[in-house]
Amino acid sequence: PHASAAAMKLALIGDPVEHSRSPEIHARLLRDAGIEGSYDLVRVPRGGVARAIDELRAHGFRGCNVTFPLKEEALTACDALAPQARLVGAVNTLRFGIEVQGTNTDGEGAAFALESKIGMLGGCRVGVFGTGPTARSVVAELVKRGSEVSIWGRDSAKMKTICETLGVATVGLTQRLDAAFCAMTPDADLAPDIRELLMRAPLVMDANYGARSTLGASLRRSVIDGTAMLEAQARASFAFWIE
Repeated sequence: PHASAAAMKLALIGDPVEHSRSPEIHARLLRDAGIEGSYDLVRVPRGGVARAIDELRAHGFRGCNVTFPLKEEALTACDALAPQARLVGAVNTLRFGIEVQGTNTDGEGAAFALESKIGMLGGCRVGVFGTGPTARSVVAELVKRGSEVSIWGRDSAKMKTICETLGVATVGLTQRLDAAFCAMTPDADLAPDIRELLMRAPLVMDANYGARSTLGASLRRSVIDGTAMLEAQARASFAFWIE
């Protein structure tokens, strides 16, 4: 049906966005909730968040998801922040009302996806690979759920900051992990010792999905892609919009 003036208008902003499966997921969530609405993909390059938000609000949007490379930039456009978003310095979901409210559902999505594979995360040894917004969100959520978290990234300064801020250790190259979560960009260049560590982990999950999930082919091993994480973070975002 054609969206009426009262319909819930939602979007994803980022660059790129063409690959996103979010429209089909949110179409299903809207339908299941009995809400008429739409979900658009809006390509927004770095530096364009404030303008994009102004335009979406002017056109009556309820909110939007935020993807690469805008999650940190979007933080600065918020009037109010959920504690988790403030802690990790990034947002992936914005809600528009009198204020622009920001939250982050990436960690919740990843934790749900990991739990569906390995059960309760309390006491579980999880290595998170990457230091960007998604990685930080996942680390914070896993810590909250009682996992023993360690992190690895190519930027040692960022790694040090994350360890200090979130109270985790760096990944040891001889470490035995119960699971590894990779939040790096597709085709990331991995050092041989890191590849070996990922090969040894009983379970490896990639934040990327679809054609962008290249880690399994690179490692020549079974890797769970980010589809379950995407769906879980989408449900959490949707709940935030309809509160």
